Amino acid sequence: MIVYGVALLSVCLILGMLIGEALGVALNVDANVGGVGIAMLFLVFASNSEKFKALTEDTAGGGIKFWSAMYIPIVVAMAARQNVAAAVDGGMLALLAGIAAVVVSFALVPVLSKISTTPVAEENEEQGAA
Repeated sequence: MIVYGVALLSVCLILGMLIGEALGVALNVDANVGGVGIAMLFLVFASNSEKFKALTEDTAGGGIKFWSAMYIPIVVAMAARQNVAAAVDGGMLALLAGIAAVVVSFALVPVLSKISTTPVAEENEEQGAA
């Protein structure tokens, strides 16, 4: 039942927003500091927790997994939009720093993929030989 997923998402979002507002007050910032990201972490931890194991089985688990899967891309898109708007307002140096970070990230993909595929390829060879 998708309703359990929505309920879990709502509880995580409320807790995350409350903690984000409290962090904003503690840091003397007139904003919510990371509330949506904290909510996302709560959702990931809660959906993988043993306490919610009964909820994540059968049809109820489909709702929780659906909303867990939907929530992460939404948060990433929201954060990316905010970062681009801040970079445009910040000027040319902020844009160059963002572009440099993307270029470095793309350049590291082959390096990281070689590191991660070597053990998996060896395991697959061992399983195929057995």
